[in-house]
Amino acid sequence: MNTWLQFLIQHSAVLDAGNDVIGFAGDSPAPSAFVAPLTDLGLIAASGEEAAVFLHNQLTNDVEHLGPSEARLAGYCSPKGRLLASMLTWKAGDSIMLQLPRAIQPAVQKRLQMFVLRAKVKLNDVSDTHVSLGLAGHDVAGLLTQWFPVPPAAPFGKAESDAGILIRMADALSVPRYLWVADPMTAQAAWPTLTAKLPPAGAALWRLSEIHAGIPRITQPTQEQFVPQMVNFELVGGVNFKKGCYPGQEIVARSQYLGKLKRRMMLASVETIDARAGMEVFSAADPDQPCGMIVNAEKNDAGGMDCLVEVKIAATEQSGVHLGSANGPVLRFGSLPYSLPDAA
Repeated sequence: MNTWLQFLIQHSAVLDAGNDVIGFAGDSPAPSAFVAPLTDLGLIAASGEEAAVFLHNQLTNDVEHLGPSEARLAGYCSPKGRLLASMLTWKAGDSIMLQLPRAIQPAVQKRLQMFVLRAKVKLNDVSDTHVSLGLAGHDVAGLLTQWFPVPPAAPFGKAESDAGILIRMADALSVPRYLWVADPMTAQAAWPTLTAKLPPAGAALWRLSEIHAGIPRITQPTQEQFVPQMVNFELVGGVNFKKGCYPGQEIVARSQYLGKLKRRMMLASVETIDARAGMEVFSAADPDQPCGMIVNAEKNDAGGMDCLVEVKIAATEQSGVHLGSANGPVLRFGSLPYSLPDAA
């Protein structure tokens, strides 16, 4: 167990069997204001003079022209155009950082390493030398000015200081959100000040905020299930259609330009706590065939779960959509913070 986890335990953190922070002793924080240690995320540092070119040729977004004051979502696809991973990318010094779920990081890093060949690139797992904090709240920007004098104002803007990297993430439920990546000592020093203003929370609350921001997270159960557009990845800035080739690029481009998309990701809630990524959903009009799949799901404060669901658009228009089977709990669809042009 690393020093950051030991520090969090001393400050009332509750860990699961995998050493992820699932909460803190005391009251449950609200989604509108919290600080969460994102121990479920891993971090790869790609360094070397050809790192940008290498990643540009592997990922769905433009890495060669990634600016110092921005971050970008990106996907890593199979040759069939199906997402193996979704990640957040940014530059830090001479490295390009790739943040993705820790559970799939080793396999994704190993796969990327297979294609390095003679390229002047090194891929290093730096998860334990960096701490990621997710912060949400209307007053967070002001709180962070003691470490970052000018916090980024627009989503996916990035600021850098001696305290690390600060990225403005997409808002959720009209609440500003920030990702702070720091070294463990900086995070430990800042923790008392942060938690004096923001209640500490487990990573699940950050994942719930990602759901309400409409940002999909590819996990083990959903690897190789979705072409990027099926989970709205191009709508949240994760795909660049003008860049060069990458694995699966032809299929991704074909999905974009040949006809109207018949499947999309939507926001839904369900009155059960049994929803999980990879579960199939069914339409009452066609009970024998699944019409979609849960992308992400987290508990809400109403006793159920909020989900991102990849689903046939027609199924949501014809009849009820149910979790697990045509007789399962009904999914109640809500509004994403961005429009779905195909569903208009």
